[in-house]
Amino acid sequence: MEYSFLNDLPKVVWMIIGIAGFLAVIGLMLVVIDIPRTRRDRWQAALFLAPALILLIGGVVYPVLRTTMLSFYDRSGTEFVGLTNYLWMFQRPEILLVLRNTLLWVVFAPVLATAVGLLYAILIDRSRFESIAKSLVFMPMAISLVGASIIWRFVFAYRPADQEQYGLFNQIVVWLGGEPQLWLLDQPLNTFLLILVLIWVQAGFAMVVMSAAIKAIPSEIVEAARIDGAGAWQLFTRITLPSVWPTLLVVLVTITVQTLKVFDIVRTMTGGNYGTSVIANEMYSQAFQQGQVGQGSALAVFLFALVIPLVILQIRRTRKARELA
Repeated sequence: MEYSFLNDLPKVVWMIIGIAGFLAVIGLMLVVIDIPRTRRDRWQAALFLAPALILLIGGVVYPVLRTTMLSFYDRSGTEFVGLTNYLWMFQRPEILLVLRNTLLWVVFAPVLATAVGLLYAILIDRSRFESIAKSLVFMPMAISLVGASIIWRFVFAYRPADQEQYGLFNQIVVWLGGEPQLWLLDQPLNTFLLILVLIWVQAGFAMVVMSAAIKAIPSEIVEAARIDGAGAWQLFTRITLPSVWPTLLVVLVTITVQTLKVFDIVRTMTGGNYGTSVIANEMYSQAFQQGQVGQGSALAVFLFALVIPLVILQIRRTRKARELA
């Protein structure tokens, strides 16, 4: 480990430095008021952007560069090993299982969450109890993923057959005459049960966004289609789906990015055990629990590489939508 005198500074010193920096920026903003108009505008823009830029560099850019550099070193971060850590990812059976689980999350969670949100938005559109129904579905979004995971741990809870069940799944099984199951230990079913938690949370987000898109469809188009004899399915496939398709893609990409980064659910419910680990959880385990800094950094860079194309796609679609508007 490299020694730096910065490590010896107490937290109160760092707090004082931060406050002093903030006050310095505010002071400079007051000073530039007396600068001529054109120069003042440039200074004001620079000073308003400076705090965000500093935070961006310190909180995003530097960690990305540092993590990328560490991914080419050994577990202690001192010996250069090249691409060894990246090759390790695709040679170890347990890491291949992690990659498979991540793929299952990306394939099923965004698609099902978006589909459930769209279906629910269509069913309750302009219904009598629309606001109440939306509130009930959106409510899980107000719960953190850790809180949602704890709730679902109770749903999947197991007790021996000779004891009273308090887990909802096992109680239903017992009522139907079956034996209680260890749901979170059964591979690969346990992975799909964890995915169910994210769908439960994200379906509310998808429903709200898709409902707004559905309401934006001109009523004249819908009425004209009904006059022409279009049924419910034809209205959905010919009118609703094409009209909300751009919004649907935005929701799908947003939930996909959230899915790639999923950590809380896996960590809270299984700790990544029983074949349920994903990239974000394995990255944490390798770097902070097993001390494999290089391998954990390689997983982090790989996850970053998976997210970046989706972010770029989202930015391009947003720019295109603004240009069309």
